[in-house]
Amino acid sequence: MSSTFPPAPADKEELESAGLFAPKFDANGLVTAVVTDVKDGELLMVAHMNAQALALTLETGIAHYYSRSRDKIWKKGETSGNLQTVQEFRTDCDQDAVWLKVSVAGHDATCHTGRRSCFYRTVTLQGGTLQDGTAVTTITDDTRHFDPATTYAAPSTNPKG
Repeated sequence: MSSTFPPAPADKEELESAGLFAPKFDANGLVTAVVTDVKDGELLMVAHMNAQALALTLETGIAHYYSRSRDKIWKKGETSGNLQTVQEFRTDCDQDAVWLKVSVAGHDATCHTGRRSCFYRTVTLQGGTLQDGTAVTTITDDTRHFDPATTYAAPSTNPKG
């Protein structure tokens, strides 16, 4: 597995043309990954990828991300069975973000809460203008495709369990 990529070209025209994929990593070595369902375009999640996660994704066709909170590579769906198979891989004009169009296996759910998308809440302003109002969230998709408590439960220490 090669987790190195060439540096982004300094020439803007070259960077924005067809040719070599040269992702432009931020100061933390990450690019933003936007993930949608290939069937209907639903926004499933936004995550981050480092060079290793990008390389694993390109080499295997299965989405891998970098978990900032756990400081490690994560193969999306490895525990839940909801693996994301990449059907199309795009990069933006300056190659500092990628867009993955995926098909989701298993329960067809991406969010660790058991929902199809991580974007299951709507934010609205209550009580007037932005200056004196309070923003609140409302759940707009409460359908659970799997039970997170069961799926992510720690392995039993009971030898019979």
